Amino acid sequence: MRPRHASENVHRAREFEAYVAGAGGRLLHTATLLTAEPRDANPLARRLLTLALAHTYACWDRLHGEDPYDHTRRYLATRFAHGAWHRHGGLLRSRPRPGGPLTALSPQERLVLVLRLHEGIAEEQTAALLGLPAERVRAVFNRAMATVLRPPGNPAPAVGGARAVPS
Repeated sequence: MRPRHASENVHRAREFEAYVAGAGGRLLHTATLLTAEPRDANPLARRLLTLALAHTYACWDRLHGEDPYDHTRRYLATRFAHGAWHRHGGLLRSRPRPGGPLTALSPQERLVLVLRLHEGIAEEQTAALLGLPAERVRAVFNRAMATVLRPPGNPAPAVGGARAVPS
């Protein structure tokens, strides 16, 4: 390798390290929310983040002014969606997890809720990112919020306003 290329690679690596140092914690938190794992035991979230960061590093020179955080978050979300919704590759296996407000949500509901509330992405941008109509994103978001805000132990109201009768 010629000295000029070596110094470019060192510069690229330092830029990326600085980016990860600044954004890595928030991205890990986002991945942990998506996988609904406990903060201190989150191997799936760490794997998801590693894949997203590796993809960002591979594209680093082609970002040309694009926000690397947006790029990484977009890949994180689409990789989560692919693994969770389609179950290809088994990235996100279904298994019971300890309580928490997000564990009651489906992967799609968690993804929409995290993107909209935690990441602050507008409904239209979330819809475009996920390839869904905005109305669908709104419906998923509203359903997720109703689930999260429902007090523990209260069943969801039955369709048509009738309450379920305990047996």
